[in-house]
Amino acid sequence: MTTTISSPASPQPSVLPATETGERVFTLPLQHNPLAPATARHAAQPVLETWGLDEEQVYDTLLVISELVTNAVTYALPPVILHLHATIDDTGRVQVHVSDGGPQPATPATSWAALRPSDEHGRGETIITTLADHAGTDCDTDGLIDHWATLDAA
Repeated sequence: MTTTISSPASPQPSVLPATETGERVFTLPLQHNPLAPATARHAAQPVLETWGLDEEQVYDTLLVISELVTNAVTYALPPVILHLHATIDDTGRVQVHVSDGGPQPATPATSWAALRPSDEHGRGETIITTLADHAGTDCDTDGLIDHWATLDAA
């Protein structure tokens, strides 16, 4: 069984492949702007709850989503696409993928991120590696950069 959810307002990007054990997939193209992290969290929360994650698992997953999306809109070029992937077997894993267009040549001094106080920067990677069992970055087949984290949802 595969469940795929995507934003109806945007063209559907490729989704992660299903396995024999069954999977759940959620795909959401996001606007490349400061509202993207909140949009991603608000869209993902009911999906994660429907998938059976408990309150703490949903919170941890939403925090990882927020950090990955924030990094994408702060440091990368568009597009920004959120992919969630969960197995429905006994492994109980949730994968969070945020695809982006690769690094910006430079973050302008007038960008929304550059205007934030310096103490609001620099904790994302620590948060992700603390909450995730595994995390990394890959190039996907569409030439996008895929930042991912796998969390235990069992």
